[in-house]
Amino acid sequence: MDFNVKKLASDAGVFFSRAMQFTEEKLGQAEKTELDAHFENLLARADCTKNWTEKILRQTEVLLQPNPSARVEEFLYEKLDRKVPSRVTNGELLAQYMTEAANDFGPGTPYGKTLIKVGETQRRLGAAERDFIHSASINFLTPLRNFLEGDWRTISKERRILQNRRLDLDACKARLKKAKAAEAKAAAVPDFQETRPRNYVLSASASALWSDEVEKAEHELRLTQTEFDRQAEVTRLLLEGISSTHVNHLRCLHEFVESQTNYYAQCYQYMLDLQKQLGRFSGTFVGNAESTSPPPAATSPPAVAAATLPAVPTIPVVPTIVGVPNTVAESVLNPNEVKPPASGTRKARVLYDYEAADSTELALLADEMITVYSLPGMDPDWLIGERGNQKGKVPVTYLELLS
Repeated sequence: MDFNVKKLASDAGVFFSRAMQFTEEKLGQAEKTELDAHFENLLARADCTKNWTEKILRQTEVLLQPNPSARVEEFLYEKLDRKVPSRVTNGELLAQYMTEAANDFGPGTPYGKTLIKVGETQRRLGAAERDFIHSASINFLTPLRNFLEGDWRTISKERRILQNRRLDLDACKARLKKAKAAEAKAAAVPDFQETRPRNYVLSASASALWSDEVEKAEHELRLTQTEFDRQAEVTRLLLEGISSTHVNHLRCLHEFVESQTNYYAQCYQYMLDLQKQLGRFSGTFVGNAESTSPPPAATSPPAVAAATLPAVPTIPVVPTIVGVPNTVAESVLNPNEVKPPASGTRKARVLYDYEAADSTELALLADEMITVYSLPGMDPDWLIGERGNQKGKVPVTYLELLS
């Protein structure tokens, strides 16, 4: 082991000298070289960028992974430079439980069929969440971490070096000031009445020594000033690079918003599809007299309002289609060929948007008014709706029947 005692003693001396200079500056007993206003603004901007980047990074991690134990585990894997194991999302776990429950209850029962449909949607939601987390981690979190662990560490290192160079510069200035004061005192004319001839020689010798000390201090000051200026320029260039960092983070923020938009759009579309499936097949579940499970109105938001609707028999009934038995009227029903009753139709307000699945259904827009009536043999969860020249089947759960 190469242990240099002289170098160690020299470094220790420099450290204590800088510590003394720093303490004297804090106590107001020593002069301090001030940086220009632009440089101070760059320092403040860099500190602000670092602080807010840390806060945004931590909170985004909480948003993507609310479980603190999972975040600690991912952090350890990252520090150990190992791949983070794939983790099942909450949606995928819920889908697994629903599928297993459906198999136990019977996949052919109304409740089992609904569990399977909802479980499949939850699985798709979980997969979308996984893709969003992966995209946000790469496009947003990684650049923020790279700044804090790369660029900011470099800036902090150069700032510490600049601080040391400034302390050395101020120490040299103080040393030169003391040397000049001692030289001036030594060069003062002695008093002829109180000074012996021998002291003239000593005074001249002391003056020459202090002159050499002043020259040496001036030389050290010039070298220290050059090092300080060079380090200040290096630090300035790094601090001005914060503007490029902001541009890069702005681009990453746009990518994060785009990923989040796509994620929520996928979730919305998945839930619309599920809602449409439950609304289309809800009549099968409600009409099953042998089923002890509650109607799916409890699992669908539009069905909550349907619980307060008047009984379906209050809807006007159109006479049976000629030549078509009531039991099969719905299977061969063409809404465009059905004529409304002469009287007794009802008005209804649409509660939610509804997209028609085929040509026999009528697309709906929230808050619009339509005319509705029923036909013999129709599913009790469906009505015939009319809007101008358009006509088709509409789900009752999407309507508020008006008196």
